[in-house]
Amino acid sequence: MKNLEVTLAILKPDVLSHPIIAQCIKNTILRNNFFIVRSQTVILTKQKVEEFYRDHKGKFFHNRLVTFMQSGPVSAHVLARQDAISHWRKIMGPTKVFRTIFKEPNSIRGQYGLTDTRNCAHGSDSPISAAKEIQIFFPDFSIDEWYRSKGHLFTRDNVVFDEQSQAHVLLKDINSSRVQYITNPITNIGNVKGFSFNKEDS
Repeated sequence: MKNLEVTLAILKPDVLSHPIIAQCIKNTILRNNFFIVRSQTVILTKQKVEEFYRDHKGKFFHNRLVTFMQSGPVSAHVLARQDAISHWRKIMGPTKVFRTIFKEPNSIRGQYGLTDTRNCAHGSDSPISAAKEIQIFFPDFSIDEWYRSKGHLFTRDNVVFDEQSQAHVLLKDINSSRVQYITNPITNIGNVKGFSFNKEDS
């Protein structure tokens, strides 16, 4: 696969409070040919949420959003594929849930969104935003280093989905003792478990 792009995807607390919905969204990610490069589930501090949404400080929804994002765990993922930023935002659907239900009913927000704040997911809106946001959640992850050392190797023939890390790994990096945790996320989609965080509520 050529020209992989990375983005940050987050499933918000409203999604993680419903494991079946979280599973459906993660399956959607995998079916859309994203590689999950990094994955973690965390409970955010107020400081971390305010850092993430600093561009929205002073807006009418800011306090509500900050409070909501601390209300339960979120799942953050570094995703990669061609046109990852635009494609993830497309399958998420627009931020305004009521409008999305009618205009993009098959999108993630169209199916599962509740309000403009409880709208399931977040996706970076540009390569610059993606780089900044990934650093907030994965400070030890270097996009440049990943491209240099592993990104060019990420093809369907070279990677598999690792249940333990909830991410794709290179076949050459798999320890034989962990083979039992490896699945093919395309043919064994029902076996994949887990899942993820979006700005004006996004």
